[in-house]
Amino acid sequence: MMAGSKMSAPLALVLVLSVLLTGAAHAAGPEMDPYKILGVTRSASQAEIKKVYKRLAKEWHPDKNKSPGAEDMFIKITKSYEILSSEDKRANYDRYGQTDDTQPYGGNSRYGQRQEGFYFDESFFNFPFNSKNHRDFADSKYTLHFNQYVNEVVPDSYKRPYLIKITSDWCFSCIHIEPVWKEVVQEMETLGVGIGVVDVGYERRLANHLGAHRTPSILGVINGKVTFFHYAVAKEHLRQFVEDLLPQRLVEWVTDKNDLQFLSSWHELNKPHVLLFDQVPVVPLLYKLTAFAYKDYLQFGYVDQGLTETADLQKQFNINTYAPTMLVFKENVEKPADIIQAKGMKKQIIDEFMSNNRFLLVPRLVNQKLFDELCPVKQFHRRRKYCVLLITGDEETFSFGNEAFLSFASTNSKEVVRFSYVYQRLQQPLCDIFMQNKDTVESPAQVVILERRNAAGKALFKQVTAWNGSEDDKQCLLEELERLQKDPSILVHDAMLPELNNEFASMFVIRWIYASYDYLTEVIDDILHNNWREMMPLLSLIFSALFILFGTVVVQAFSDSSEDKQAKPKAKDGTKSQNGSPGNGSASSRPPKKNFVEVTELTDITYMSNLVKLRPGHMNIVLVITDASKNILLSKYAKEVYSFTGSLTLHFSFLNIDKHGEWMDTLLEYAQDAMQIDEDDAGNRKMDYTGYVLALNGHKKYLCLFKPVYTGEDIDSKSSEDEGGASGGRSRPSSRDNHPPRRSKRSRSLSTLQIHHKLDRLALWMERLMEGTLPRYYIPTWPGLDKINPSK
Repeated sequence: MMAGSKMSAPLALVLVLSVLLTGAAHAAGPEMDPYKILGVTRSASQAEIKKVYKRLAKEWHPDKNKSPGAEDMFIKITKSYEILSSEDKRANYDRYGQTDDTQPYGGNSRYGQRQEGFYFDESFFNFPFNSKNHRDFADSKYTLHFNQYVNEVVPDSYKRPYLIKITSDWCFSCIHIEPVWKEVVQEMETLGVGIGVVDVGYERRLANHLGAHRTPSILGVINGKVTFFHYAVAKEHLRQFVEDLLPQRLVEWVTDKNDLQFLSSWHELNKPHVLLFDQVPVVPLLYKLTAFAYKDYLQFGYVDQGLTETADLQKQFNINTYAPTMLVFKENVEKPADIIQAKGMKKQIIDEFMSNNRFLLVPRLVNQKLFDELCPVKQFHRRRKYCVLLITGDEETFSFGNEAFLSFASTNSKEVVRFSYVYQRLQQPLCDIFMQNKDTVESPAQVVILERRNAAGKALFKQVTAWNGSEDDKQCLLEELERLQKDPSILVHDAMLPELNNEFASMFVIRWIYASYDYLTEVIDDILHNNWREMMPLLSLIFSALFILFGTVVVQAFSDSSEDKQAKPKAKDGTKSQNGSPGNGSASSRPPKKNFVEVTELTDITYMSNLVKLRPGHMNIVLVITDASKNILLSKYAKEVYSFTGSLTLHFSFLNIDKHGEWMDTLLEYAQDAMQIDEDDAGNRKMDYTGYVLALNGHKKYLCLFKPVYTGEDIDSKSSEDEGGASGGRSRPSSRDNHPPRRSKRSRSLSTLQIHHKLDRLALWMERLMEGTLPRYYIPTWPGLDKINPSK
């Protein structure tokens, strides 16, 4: 009995546990009914299920719903949608009532045969979303932040493209693309493509900056420009997307017909040329990425060994058809300067090969960037670097010396010496510092050794010899280089070097056209894919520009028509208010605020308001005229002061010296001591004040004086301005009544022209007046009213 009870106790315990576990397993099924959780019927369509899922996910998302059971409910909603959105899982549940949690109880287990007992799906408890604590370690090293993107990724995108994934913590679809993404990242990273991951939950600012408004999203960045991926997430599609990001003209196809033209362009482009021989009919992506990274230094071509049009090239350079071969050509187009051949070329090997062949043997200094790389500034922790510079020309007479310099440089084995040349015609400021005979029109070629000391432009240099390519010149240069290696102090001259001109600046237009074409292609592609949310900023910019342009044209058209209608009435009113002066309504050739300059006559009526009681800060610019010079001077006066009529503190008047000469004499007597008038003027009491201009400040009681200066221009000048001033009456018969009777044609032309040129420098004087740099002559008081009355 004792033994039987001992054996029955363990058996009873096993039975109890089996019952409990079986009950727990069966209890999980009813609780996880996806139809009940989502609230849909078994006949619901995929569109209905997706619509309900979006509503419930938004309602129960833990970031928005803070209730205690929100997170569990959100997990159930997501798992339910996972089951019902998949036709296979939904059919399996409808037939057997099995979810992922109860799947081992069915006969269709994807995990194969199971041992007796039950099975817990740990993925339910270890929820597979990208939460902060369970984020994929592979993605963590690619995580981008806003400052990192702006300061590192954008500048680096001018050397290599970037592939960036936009994800978030509670992104169910992000899980589905993970296997493809990891595979693509592994391949693209070995090719040199930059990789980045942006978590919207933690980098919302960066996501908005990139224009990414949904997850998951994949985008590319190249040359600082963002392009979105719109196709199904597959390895082939992503690879093609990266290839499409690159400019289309990076690599030129080379055959037996154009090989010489391609290699001979080294002199024009100032770059070495690279040729890749391979069997594949398309340019390898690794080669395209290399061409993009070194586009500023090298020109790239591709030779398809499978074409009959490339057979001569393969024979000429003895190319092995069993492995890709890369050749670099510099000044010698018949013989490659360097060669590399290997199966499965790695990026590191190619980068080292390109870096060692970035420059020609003797490159031309065409911009400041190249100068900085060829002739770097001396660093204390590095060895000295010297530049041997040939100052020459591109004419035929310099060709022999240039070739001799290249021949000399090709034998150089010193790493601390770089050889280069510069065209004096294109880099004149730099050459003027080095050349001794810089005053001559065509200076002979000259060799200079220099060492740059700081980034501000300071350099030490020595003029070696005038260079014509003779053996004596080569021997002299060789001796100087040997001396330099022993004694750097032979560089006795120092100078501040100017920044070099960019000789390739004209190519900017061509590059801009190519970039515009690529951008338009991308815009069309975005439109075709109906990516309207991402296109909204661009469309808004385009429509805003069109609206502003259209509005400006319409407003300008209406304003021009209204001004044309009002021009004549305004001109008539202006002449009436100014005693019939024809110059008061003169129009300007500029787009005017007014069609005339308001010039009032200074009389006993306007004297108080225009001078004595002038508001503080205001000035009256008074032109002194006579009856004979009235029409000519007022016309010229209006043209000279027109650009200053926008100032609200300036008023313009004229004073008839024939009527008010006594007032003018009194005014200058008051200011005579301060002005220190010339002795000739002081001794002559009958001074000719015609053409004088007075700037009168009524409140502070001072004046500034403009004395006419005749510029001495040719009397026979046929300029439109002189013709208008001297012979305007002859060209318009309708205005003859406004002019005084003519004298002889020759004498009238001479006197008119001289009077007309009296105000030639008035505009410059007005500028100095506005700047406040003119001398001011103070007076005790303005002359009395009796002085302004007309003299009898």
